[in-house]
Amino acid sequence: MREQPLSSSVLSVRVSPDERALLEEAAAQAHMSLSEFLRRRSVAAAEAEVLNRSNITIPAKDWEAFEAWIGRPAEAVPALAELARRTPAWKR
Repeated sequence: MREQPLSSSVLSVRVSPDERALLEEAAAQAHMSLSEFLRRRSVAAAEAEVLNRSNITIPAKDWEAFEAWIGRPAEAVPALAELARRTPAWKR
């Protein structure tokens, strides 16, 4: 996420006293103002939501090539096979 300059647009959100207390504690732990915390976390959540719901459109002229690509057998990747044989760092 690229850092954006603060703007002058105001967004008002109603929360319960318990929700506000939780948000204020989270902001304090993140060493941010409540406003900055809410802005950053809300934008990050919105970006993730948009990316997770994106549709990919494949033009009709490319559909056959896509089906051929997706239907072909997997290729062996020797470096990945070697990596899979290694003992994980947490087991060494």
